Amino acid sequence: MAEKNPDEKAAKAAKAAAAAKKAGLQKQAASKAGPAYETNADGRELPHPVPRLKARYGEAVVPALMEKHGLKNPHQVPRLTKVVVNIGVSEARDNVQTLDNAREELALITGQLPQVRRATKSISNFKLREGMPIGVRVTLRGDRMWEFLDRLITVAIPRIRDFRGLEPRGFDGSGNFNLGLKEQLIFPEINAERVPKQRGMNISFVIDGGKDALSLDLLKELGMPFKQAASAGRN
Repeated sequence: MAEKNPDEKAAKAAKAAAAAKKAGLQKQAASKAGPAYETNADGRELPHPVPRLKARYGEAVVPALMEKHGLKNPHQVPRLTKVVVNIGVSEARDNVQTLDNAREELALITGQLPQVRRATKSISNFKLREGMPIGVRVTLRGDRMWEFLDRLITVAIPRIRDFRGLEPRGFDGSGNFNLGLKEQLIFPEINAERVPKQRGMNISFVIDGGKDALSLDLLKELGMPFKQAASAGRN
């Protein structure tokens, strides 16, 4: 029997190693996010508990915003549809290991395996070529979105140094809000001793059906700690 080509063996081994690493990241991220469902003693699936902030939205936030803004229909109340977390990794063009580190950290923070973002065009001044990896991104929806928001509000934001409240200037005029964070160490999932570099991130809150003032009140009702003396945003 003919022996396999050494190059073919090496390619298969590299492919298997990459698949194992991806599976490990997915398993690690899922363990941080919690199980998709729970089972009883007989192994039967139990309903997944409703996230705390999701329940608060329906029970307290919607009635409060309807009363404050004179809304007659609950569907007029803005709703959070997704949360997008981006980390830029410009140094990945020189060292791909930095991209792997950022990807692993974002998976731990969000409980979801990130996408690798690539440059859409070449820019010679920045030594950037089309298709080059430049960052990682996670888009959260549903229960995982609500659970991430709960951890962000109750655990991560209070750990920001010299924190005096969030600035509401991150609204875009259409009701969406962008929050910039200077370091990933505010999330307890990240072990500071294993982090090679402090890395900032941008968190985008996509809100459907809201003007800036409505969206600001929505996030305040959910517990986002904006500065008290700040303006109520653009109408």
